Amino acid sequence: MKEYNPLLLSIGQSILAIAIGLLIGSALIAFFGYDPLKAFIMLFKGAFGGLSETLETLAYSVPFMLTAIPFAIGMQAGLFNIGAEGQMYLGAVAAVAVGGALSLPPYIHLICATVFSMVAGALWAYPAAVLKIKRGVHEVISTIMLNWIAFYLSIYLIVYHLAQPGRAERSLPILPTSRYAVLYSGSTLTTVIFVAVGFCILLHFFLKGTRIGYEMRAAGSNPDAARYAGININKVIILSFIIGGMASGLAGASQILGRPPAWALYATLGNIVNIGFDGIGVALIGRNNPIGGIFAAIFYGALLNGGRSMEYYVGVPSELVRAVNGLIVLALASPEIISIVRRKIKK
Repeated sequence: MKEYNPLLLSIGQSILAIAIGLLIGSALIAFFGYDPLKAFIMLFKGAFGGLSETLETLAYSVPFMLTAIPFAIGMQAGLFNIGAEGQMYLGAVAAVAVGGALSLPPYIHLICATVFSMVAGALWAYPAAVLKIKRGVHEVISTIMLNWIAFYLSIYLIVYHLAQPGRAERSLPILPTSRYAVLYSGSTLTTVIFVAVGFCILLHFFLKGTRIGYEMRAAGSNPDAARYAGININKVIILSFIIGGMASGLAGASQILGRPPAWALYATLGNIVNIGFDGIGVALIGRNNPIGGIFAAIFYGALLNGGRSMEYYVGVPSELVRAVNGLIVLALASPEIISIVRRKIKK
């Protein structure tokens, strides 16, 4: 039987999935009386039509690079971690607490706020790992519950402890000494993108080039064989959740310390809500690989940024834009979903 290059096969599947997603999306747009060709042309122009549009697409993509990691690294370790949303909330609150409420020297302030956000995300992920190890609680149940607890806890902390005086709808503004620098005037892209990309690249080499990374992948492929080989499964579970929590906390910080013009967290969490959940789709598009997640996040950022032009210039309602984007994401994620189901069945 002829063997195919896995990379070429993956690229071919992605191209076919994009074509199917665009076809179904076009049919949906046409059904509601809009011109699909004009709509997708404006989507592309809105995402990559110029330097400012391209930079804005990259700004949109930054948090998704990071919120894709908890699910991606969880799947590689044989876990189903969907707790990025709550971990990101706590990371954002931590960014406000350090970046807005403390006064520190430049650079040191930014580093402390970023690190504290990552630690907050990791600490919020840790209970799910403990419940999994000690009580056998499935990570889907525990992470969903922790997401909701984090949501209301974050709102409470913002409203009652970190609110900007006279502005109950938002938190304290982030001080200039804890802000990432804007890369291009008029754009919301900041130097936090280098931190996000660097984190993804380091994680890729950690998974592929270290003994612990090998143990995590081995535990995900066959936990019984890994346990027989002497791999500490509990350590794998804890490490997977901690790394995912750090990535999610950094995602929260990226939207507070590194996304103007607000430089703050709204009491409704409106500027960060659902980013963690959307990261699951990004992880599936990127085939649960940190490097693939970078490109998947840019693609998803293009859909979000370009979708605004589709809405503004073609008149497509925002709900329909979101539905079309969802269809394209679902089509792109379907090969990895099928692969996951097949692996589960074989086990």
